Amino acid sequence: METLIKRTTKEDQKIAIRSLQGFQVVSQRIKSSRKKGIKMKVQETGEFITIPKKALTLLSAIIQNMAEGKTISIVPSNSEVSTQQAADMLNVSRPHLIKLLESKKIPFKKVGSQRRILLKDMMEYKEKLAKQREIQLDFLSNQAKDLNLGYE
Repeated sequence: METLIKRTTKEDQKIAIRSLQGFQVVSQRIKSSRKKGIKMKVQETGEFITIPKKALTLLSAIIQNMAEGKTISIVPSNSEVSTQQAADMLNVSRPHLIKLLESKKIPFKKVGSQRRILLKDMMEYKEKLAKQREIQLDFLSNQAKDLNLGYE
């Protein structure tokens, strides 16, 4: 499967907003079901399709993001991303990402002159970074409390 990136149009956003609450209610009811597949009816054709229960969770997340007007990206977990894609996902500049790669903070391989990063390696780095930020924020918060700087 290729990486899919679709920009959410204003019309898509309006439809997602209208359908979001109802979809979430139905999704919650279905989560408690023991069945692994979900049978859905396509109203326009009258046909029934069965999808995995996990796909319903993904669909809910997609609709939520579309309602917020966000661009949707679906990337298979075993796929590789380019340096620009990785920089966009980490919300950093491409030159900064290349510094991270060259300092071996994120594993990568070269295909010709192109650097390729496994999505799982990039996501592990992102989680590690989030944990480090959380630790530092806790430290600063505790330090502010100890110094009576007026933060509760």
